[in-house]
This record gives sequence, C-alpha cells and structure tokens, in this order.
Amino acid sequence: MSQRSTPPFRADHVGSFLRPRYLLDAREQRSKGEITAEQLRAVEDRAITEIVKFQEDVGLKSITDGEFRRTYFHIDFLDQLGGVKTDIPVTIKKPDGSEELAPPVMRVIDKVRHVKDIQRADFEYLKSQVLPGSTPKVSIPSPTMLHFRGGRAGISREAYPELEPFYQDVADAYGDELRSLAAAGSTYVQMDDTNLAYLCDEHMREGARTRGDDPNELPHRYAGFINRVVAQRPAGMTLAVHLCRGNFKSHWAATGGYEPVAEALLSEMHVDAYFMEYDDARSGGFEPLRFLPKGKIVVLGLVTTKLGQLESKDVLKRRIDEATKYVPLEQLCLSPQCGFSSTVHGNDIAVEAQRAKLRLVVETAREVWG
Repeated sequence: MSQRSTPPFRADHVGSFLRPRYLLDAREQRSKGEITAEQLRAVEDRAITEIVKFQEDVGLKSITDGEFRRTYFHIDFLDQLGGVKTDIPVTIKKPDGSEELAPPVMRVIDKVRHVKDIQRADFEYLKSQVLPGSTPKVSIPSPTMLHFRGGRAGISREAYPELEPFYQDVADAYGDELRSLAAAGSTYVQMDDTNLAYLCDEHMREGARTRGDDPNELPHRYAGFINRVVAQRPAGMTLAVHLCRGNFKSHWAATGGYEPVAEALLSEMHVDAYFMEYDDARSGGFEPLRFLPKGKIVVLGLVTTKLGQLESKDVLKRRIDEATKYVPLEQLCLSPQCGFSSTVHGNDIAVEAQRAKLRLVVETAREVWG
C-alpha cells in the first residue's frame, strides 16, 4: 500500500477554513464603502498566503485558498454565470432560540452562459503561493445547485420551455470554466454538491416531490447532468465531488444513509473521486460503497468539522477497516467530512482545533497507507 502522487491524496480535505478576524473586519469595511475592492483583495491575498502555509505546515498536499474570497461556497460562483439570479439567504431565529439558515433561492432568469472567467485569477494567486510538490485545488459548487432548490419553477420557462437545453447550457458554461482553469495550470477541481446528499433525507425527498420531481429519478438525472460536465473536462484534470449534508455555523441540514443515491452516484457518475461525509450516524453505514467501480476513489470524511472535540486515531483506523469490507483500501483516502467554514460565518470551532484535526488526518493516513 502506498501514498498517492496524484489527487485525491491519502490525507485530503474539502477546502474551506475559518477566516481570520482581520479578514472579516476588512470585508465589513468593504460592505460599508470604507475601503476599495482592491484594498480588500490585498487583505485577502495576505490571508491566503497565511492559510497556504498553514496547510503545508500540517502536511497536506492538496492546498486551497480557504475560500477566503467568498461569502458563501456556492452563491459567489453561481451568481457570476450569465442568466442566474440568487437571493441571499437569511438567518431565522426559531422559537427555541436556535438559529436556522433559510437557504438561498437561486433562479435561472435567462439562458445560462459563461460570460467571464470566474475562478482563474483566484487560482493564479493560489498557485503562486503553493510550494513545489503540492497541488492547488479549486472548489466550485455543483451544477445541480441550479436545479434542486427551485426545481422546474426556479427555471425560466421563457428561456427554457424544455429542460434538456438548460442542462446542456449549464454543462457548457462549466466546461468553459474548467478550460479556463486548465489554461492557468489547474489540475484538481472539486464540485461541492448538497443535493445528492439531501436526497438521502426523507424530509428533503418529500420537498422534491412537492416541487414536482421524483426523488428516485433525480439521482440518475443528476448523475447524467454532472457527466455532461465531466465530458468537457480538460485532459490531466482530476474532477471530484463532495457530498455535503449542510454546513452553517456547525449546523447540518440532512440526515440518512447513502443507499437512495449510491448506485447513481458511484456507478453512473463519471467523476474520479467522491468526498463522502461519514463523521457520525447521520450518514449511515459503508454498505453503499459496494457500488464503487475499480479505478475510482472515495475519500472518507470521518473527522467532523462541526465540533472541536478531537477524534480517536484508533477509532478512525477501525472505521477505515470497516469500509474495506466494501471497497479495497487502495481506493480509499481520509479527510474531514466538510470544510471548516462553508460560509464566511465559520463553524463553532477554534483555529487550534482546526489544526489538530488536520494533523490527525495526516498522521492517521500515514500510518494506514504508509
């Protein structure tokens, strides 16, 4: 058994990190018009330089910019596609005093198109900061985000009387973005997808039915949708999908094992790797991994980013061993289950706990895979 020289790596991660206070302050200043966009970008550059060193210091080989230029992991990207309009989410206080995020409503109001390079400049700065031997990784939202939340009602009937051209236009826009990134030297892109994980949750499945969709059919449709993007992937680029069950201020949104989506996800979707959340009982068992074909990788998200308590290395090893009942060890890697800050707000976890969890992933992977 060996370490991997290409992504995903035996010790990997999803991508987002807690924002430093000075970056949050600068964003607030920018929102009030107290500094320029150029001044904010200079502060972001400083923070990204620091988070790159942070990742390299703990021993990671895939390096992200921490999503430090984003407010929300998906909105900041999708809003830059032509034809897409997003209403910003709001936090709702529930009667018991807890908070819940009302998800953003994304609407397709015109033909979807790639009107500009979205991530290229950000990637180029990240690449300039990464040491030789490490791989800069770009995370973008899954194209399914443009369908699931609103369903047919969220897509203009004037622009798209039928949905077939919508799926192709979105895939073509994503293909243009991947080609733009590849031209800048990008070789590792991850698509963050909440929707397939949400389709494991009966409450979410009922919501899909209410919108007029069949939750049993949607996973197969989404696999085909993502395959249209994969078909346009530039040569030499690893394309991964992260299955997310919600990640806002340490709160999650969906529960349920992967069985309802496993065959479509693992057998029908043509991506290279899957980051799958397995940090607690909400995600069910490893049985659905039986659908994974040879040649693909599952990155087991066994370490939670939602709580500061550090996992036991022995427990992680036992769980990896359990997974090998369904997938050869050679096709497995290890990571945290999600990012530490999918939105600018961040999870309820300390920076030192963030560091300790990443070190745990790196050390465990080294002991398991050599």
